[in-house]
Amino acid sequence: MGDRSPAELLPALYRSVLDEVAALERRGERVQAAQFRDEAIRAYSRSWDATGRRRLEAILRRAERALANAPEPAQPEAVQPVSEATPQRPVASTI
Repeated sequence: MGDRSPAELLPALYRSVLDEVAALERRGERVQAAQFRDEAIRAYSRSWDATGRRRLEAILRRAERALANAPEPAQPEAVQPVSEATPQRPVASTI
């Protein structure tokens, strides 16, 4: 962490947690993502010191592990364009 203060590091840590939360949501893990988000909000809104930094780092590590263990999102089946999927019937002429 070098000589940077926790107050300088917290916004980036918080953003990293939110990125992991978004990735969990994309995989359908919405309940777990919401829990991490709530914890991060509480940690970020409290003390901006070494304790707050450690809290966010711990949340980030847990979120990263959860994402690593989350199932990959299902790939949607390829959808054929309507013109190829549905045979075209001739339109009756009204002339």
